[in-house]
Amino acid sequence: MSNKPVPTGEYAVGAKTFTLYNTRKEALDPKGTAMRNVFGLLYYPVLKESTEGLKRAKSLTRSEAAGLRKAFNIPLNYDKLDQNGENDSESFVDAPFIEGKKFPLIVFSHGYFSYPRGNSFLLIELASHGYAVLSIGHPREASGIDYDDGTFELCDKSLSRKMYDPFLPAIFAALKLTKMKGTNEELAEKFDVFQNKYCKFHHLRIAEWVKDTELAVEHVRKEFSDVIDFSNGIGISGHSLGGDTAYALCQTSSDYSCGINIDGGLFGNYEGMVMEKPFMQISCEDNENVVTRGYIRHKAPAYKVLFRGMKHVGFSDMKFAMKMPSFVGKLDSNLAHRYTCRCHLEFFDAFLKKLKSAPEIESNGDITFTEFAPDM
Repeated sequence: MSNKPVPTGEYAVGAKTFTLYNTRKEALDPKGTAMRNVFGLLYYPVLKESTEGLKRAKSLTRSEAAGLRKAFNIPLNYDKLDQNGENDSESFVDAPFIEGKKFPLIVFSHGYFSYPRGNSFLLIELASHGYAVLSIGHPREASGIDYDDGTFELCDKSLSRKMYDPFLPAIFAALKLTKMKGTNEELAEKFDVFQNKYCKFHHLRIAEWVKDTELAVEHVRKEFSDVIDFSNGIGISGHSLGGDTAYALCQTSSDYSCGINIDGGLFGNYEGMVMEKPFMQISCEDNENVVTRGYIRHKAPAYKVLFRGMKHVGFSDMKFAMKMPSFVGKLDSNLAHRYTCRCHLEFFDAFLKKLKSAPEIESNGDITFTEFAPDM
């Protein structure tokens, strides 16, 4: 991936993977016999001098590249990327932890048919600024996942037709929804009508992704408690359905103290519920109308960051691999990365590290920042 960003924090970044095998029966298996694995990729701060001579982790694995071709027909030449060094990430395999130092944890879930390293540039940047960051792979719904025993699993492309049912009427209804006008409350009600009619599959999958997340976090809590600081709770973020998962866990679990949703429509049944954690919604203009629930019925501050000139996929690493404005948007990839990282660092520095009372983000020609005071 050309012009990939370099982390700006004081730390270098280590990378470790783990796989939890056969965690439960796979709900997506029509025969009811398959078991579901859960994959975790932990990025963490390390001393720069400790990385000398260590192997760099990959930005993209061969299986993930194959899965992207399968899911989206993205023509990535993995061998070319790998041979010319463009696939070497700014993280180091199994780099030693910093002895006697703990860092707060941010959990991240990829988007539907994305992959565990699909937002690696953002996650490595966060780790370089003193966060441990756990990226979770959701099998069959990730483009590709490489397990620690050497096996891999590609996406089940047939699932894309289940996301909306019936498919074509739902697509037309979604397009109509994006053009509607109204208050945040009115738009949230209209979105609920839409999702309750067409999107029951989303609800089922969020529940399963929540289970994946809980299992991965339980493992990290057990295995890495000596290097992770849980005293202020856990931060959580995610892209697309991963962002929905972040919102669900902030609503329902006391483990999480704050969260961010990157461009995911806020699917789920939250009738009568009030958000009690600080939450930030990052969106492109296409999806502005499907996230307004995040700005109502909240006891803690809520934030909106609207990106202009962006498309949904542009919030992932793909903005550096594909120069297709119709796919990733017109906003310069380095600017998009910088703004996304700034939003995360300002938010988590405030509500996870508690270094400040609120994020300090200014609107400009590319992003609009809005704060919603608690309304409950």
